[in-house]
Amino acid sequence: MATRDPLPAEANGSTSAADRCSDGSDGSDGARLPGQRSDRYKWIVLSNTTLGVLMATIDMSIMLIALPDIFRGIGIDPLRAGNSFYLLWMILSFMVVSSVLVVSLGRLGDMYGRVKMYNLGFAVYTFFSLLLTVTWMHGSAAAIYLVVMRIFQGVGAAFLIANSTAILTDAFPPGQRGMALGINQVAGISGTFIGLVLGGVLAPIQWRLIFLVSVPVGIFGTVWAYRKLREVPRRNTARLDLWGNATFSLGLVALMVAITYGIQPYGGHTMGWTSPLVDGCFAGAAALLVAFWYVERRAPDPMFRLPLFRIRAFTSGSLSTLLSAIGRGGLMFMLIIWLQGIWLPLHGYTFAQTPLWAGIYMLPLTAGFLVAGPLSGILSDRFGSRPFASGGMIGAAASFALLELLPIDFPYWEFALLLLLNGLSMGAFASPNRAGVMNSLPAQHRGVGAGMNSTFQNSAQVLSIGIFFTLMIVGLASTLPSTLFGGLTAHGVPATAASKVSHLPPVSTLFAAFLGYDPVSHLVGPAVLSHLSAASRNLLTGRSFFPALIAGPFRRGLHEAFDFAVLACLVAAGASWLRGGKYVYVEPAARTAPVGNAGNAAAIDVATIEPHGHAAPQPSPAQPSPGGPSRRDRR
Repeated sequence: MATRDPLPAEANGSTSAADRCSDGSDGSDGARLPGQRSDRYKWIVLSNTTLGVLMATIDMSIMLIALPDIFRGIGIDPLRAGNSFYLLWMILSFMVVSSVLVVSLGRLGDMYGRVKMYNLGFAVYTFFSLLLTVTWMHGSAAAIYLVVMRIFQGVGAAFLIANSTAILTDAFPPGQRGMALGINQVAGISGTFIGLVLGGVLAPIQWRLIFLVSVPVGIFGTVWAYRKLREVPRRNTARLDLWGNATFSLGLVALMVAITYGIQPYGGHTMGWTSPLVDGCFAGAAALLVAFWYVERRAPDPMFRLPLFRIRAFTSGSLSTLLSAIGRGGLMFMLIIWLQGIWLPLHGYTFAQTPLWAGIYMLPLTAGFLVAGPLSGILSDRFGSRPFASGGMIGAAASFALLELLPIDFPYWEFALLLLLNGLSMGAFASPNRAGVMNSLPAQHRGVGAGMNSTFQNSAQVLSIGIFFTLMIVGLASTLPSTLFGGLTAHGVPATAASKVSHLPPVSTLFAAFLGYDPVSHLVGPAVLSHLSAASRNLLTGRSFFPALIAGPFRRGLHEAFDFAVLACLVAAGASWLRGGKYVYVEPAARTAPVGNAGNAAAIDVATIEPHGHAAPQPSPAQPSPGGPSRRDRR
C-alpha cells in the first residue's frame, strides 16, 4: 500500500509540459506531445550516458591491475613502510570523491540543469585523464601528483554518475525505464571488471596508457553530449544548501578516511582500528553527520531530501542498494587475491603474469551482469522490480555460500560457474532496483534522488572493502605468523629473519599478492636469500611455496568474509521485498487521465491511489481523478 507523497510537485500543484518526460511523454503512457522532441532522442541519451558511466567505472578499477607497473614507472616500492598511503589512496581516492559528491552534484543538476552538469562532468573528466598521463616527476612527488589528479578525475566522474540516471529517467517513459536503466546500470557495474582486463593489457606496454585511453573517448563523448543532449526546462528557484553540503561532504570524507586507515597496521597492532587518527575520524564523522541531519531538517532548500524516505519504494530500494554494495564491494579484492596469490601460481603462472590473468579469469562475472541486467530491466518494466531485485539478492547469497565450499585449489569450471551465477544474480538485482528507485521519485527530485542512491552504493563499496579486509586480516592473523615462521625456517631461513617476516602485518602479505609481486622475495629480501642454497632459494621463490603456505590461513579469512556477504545479501533481499508492488510516481498534470471501466480492468496498468493510500473510486472518462497527491501502483 502506497504512503502519502510528502513532496508536492510544485507550489501550485501542477506541472508544465516542460516538466514532463523529455521525449515528450506525460509520464504515464509514453505518448509524445506536439512540439516535443522525437522518439529518437531517448536512444541518443541512452547511448551517451552509458558511454559516460562505462568510462567512469572502468577507471575505478583500471588501476587495480596496473598498480605494479605504475609504481615501477615512478620509482616507488608500495610495500615499504610509509608508502601504504600512496597505495591505498591511488585505489580509493577516485571512489571516495565520487561517493562524497554525487548527492551535491545531483542537487545542482536539479537546480541548474542536469544536462549542463553532465556535460561539464564529461569535460572535467577528460581534462584530468589527460593530465594523469603527463607527469614528469618521480618518487613521492609523482605519487602525490597522481593521487591529486585522480581526485579531480573523480570529481568529473561524480558529475557523470550523479546526473546520468536522472537524464535517462527524464528521457524514457515509465514503461521503458527498467530497460534503459538496466543497460546503463549494467554497463557501469561491468565496467569495473572490464577495467581489470584493460589495465592488465595496457599497463605492461606503458603505464600512462591506462589514463590516455580515456582521452579520445572522453573528447568524443563530450562533443557528442554538448551537441545532442537537450535540457528539460524546469521551474526551480531553490538555493544551494551550503551548510548541508559542507557537513555531509566533510562527514563522509572523515568516515572514508577512517575506514581506509583502519585496515592499515598501527603500532604493534595488525590493524589501525585503535589508532587515534581512526578514532578521531570516526568521532568527527559522527558529529558532522548528526549536524548534517539537524541542518537538513531546518534548511529551506535541503540538499539531501529527507522527506523522500517517506516514499516506501525509494527507501527500500536505497537500503537494498546499500546492503548489496556492502556484500559485493569487497568481493573483487578477495577474488583477485585468491587468484593472484594462490590459484594462478599453482597453475603455472608467474607472479608477474597474475594481475592480467586474474582479470581474464573473472570474466564470467562480467558476462553474468551483461546478460541479466538488461533482461531483468525489461521484465521489471512489466512485472515490477520486487521479484527480480529480491530474487537476485537471494541468488547472490547462494553464490557466496557455494564459493565457500570450493577448495582453495579449485577446478576452474566450478569457479567460473559460481562467478556466472553471482553475476547473473547481481545483474538481476541492479537494474530493477535502480528502475524502482527512479520511478518512485517526483521529476524535480530525480537528480538528488539518483545522487543519494549512488552515494549509498559508492560509499558502501568503500565500507565493504574495509569490512572484507578486516575479516580477512583477522582470519590470517591467528595462524599466518606461525605458518610463515615454520615454513621459512624449515628451508634454511635464519630464525631472526623468519621471525621478522612472520610478524609483519598480514596486510603486507595480502598487498604483495594483490600487486603481483613474488611475496617471499619481497618480504624476505635478496640479502637473506643470497645466503641460502640454490635449492632452498629456488623452492622459496617458486610458484608453489607461498600459495601452499598461505592457503590454510587464507581459507579461514575468506570464509569469514563470505559469511558476511551472505548475510548482507539476505538482508538486502528482505529490504527489497518491502518495497511493495510496481510503483510509478505520477506528475499532477497526468492524474486527470481517464480510466477504463471495471470490465476492462486487465488493460489498466496501474490503479489510482488517494493521498492516504486507499484505492480511489474509478472515475468515469468524463471525470478527473481525485485531487491531491496520488500514486500509480500495480502488483
